[in-house]
Amino acid sequence: MSDNPSQNQNQSDEIDLGQLFALIGKGFNRLFTSLLRVFLYLKKNFIILGTLVVIGAIIGFSLKFIVGEEQKLDVIVTPNLDTKNYLYDVVAEIQSDIKSKDTVFFSSMEMDVAKMEGFKIEISQLKAQGGSGLEDEMKFLELLKDFENSEAISDILRSELQDKTTKDQRLTFYFKDAEIGEAYAQKIIAYINSNEYYTDLLKVYTENAQNRIQRNDSLIAQIDVLINNYTQKMLKEQATTEGRLVLENQEPLNIPSLFSLKNNLIQDTESKKLELERRQEAITVVNFGQAHKVQKPLFQKNVAIIPLTFVGLFFVFSFLHYLNRKAKEMQIE
Repeated sequence: MSDNPSQNQNQSDEIDLGQLFALIGKGFNRLFTSLLRVFLYLKKNFIILGTLVVIGAIIGFSLKFIVGEEQKLDVIVTPNLDTKNYLYDVVAEIQSDIKSKDTVFFSSMEMDVAKMEGFKIEISQLKAQGGSGLEDEMKFLELLKDFENSEAISDILRSELQDKTTKDQRLTFYFKDAEIGEAYAQKIIAYINSNEYYTDLLKVYTENAQNRIQRNDSLIAQIDVLINNYTQKMLKEQATTEGRLVLENQEPLNIPSLFSLKNNLIQDTESKKLELERRQEAITVVNFGQAHKVQKPLFQKNVAIIPLTFVGLFFVFSFLHYLNRKAKEMQIE
């Protein structure tokens, strides 16, 4: 009597496994049948599909020669005087004028709207250098400890921040006529730099920088005179007290601080000269590239898009025809 339950359980397990394998077999059969139907469908319509692909490829190649290949030109610029927002606004304005084909606007820049078919302009920020790993950052912080309470730490931090950040922007011009592409890009750059407000502001910055350089040179000359007098007095009197010299008015002269002040003035003058060199216009052109063809992936080219479109439309019409046939059969029944 005790063996019956175990025998029944074994039989039920065998039945369940048999049903499972049967279901799996039916699933594979249905999958194979579906694949076979797809193969027969493609075989039946092979000539039509091949014809559509060939026609689409011919049309794609024809458009390539008729319309012309799209080209682009990259211009790297640096906004000056915090003109980043102005740069984005003026590019948006030019994009709007291109879409609306504003002949008055482009005529003022001696640009022919009729030749600007396919002309576009885009702006994007250049990516800063990739951030270093946590381990590298910890090593950098440990190295900074050696420069604690040192004036060099400010220069190190400034250099590191400049490496991690960038103000440079990329202006990308798209066009199909290579003859006018580069010339019109230069005209647009000139238009961006023609803003009267920033032109006047640059004049003020230039005057301030030049005045600062003159004052620094005057102070440096005075410091040189003081140091020279100190040296002459040292040679004559041979009297020094911890690097200090007491003048007739009893005011101490700290020679090391004078050298430090002189170095700071020289650095400030160098930085102002760089500003004068860079801040000549609202935006500075860092690199004006050369026109080159736009490289698109295969599935974004007309020679691939048009045949795929024709084949897709054929499948849609075939599916609609199949639904229509099934609907008529249901009505007959």
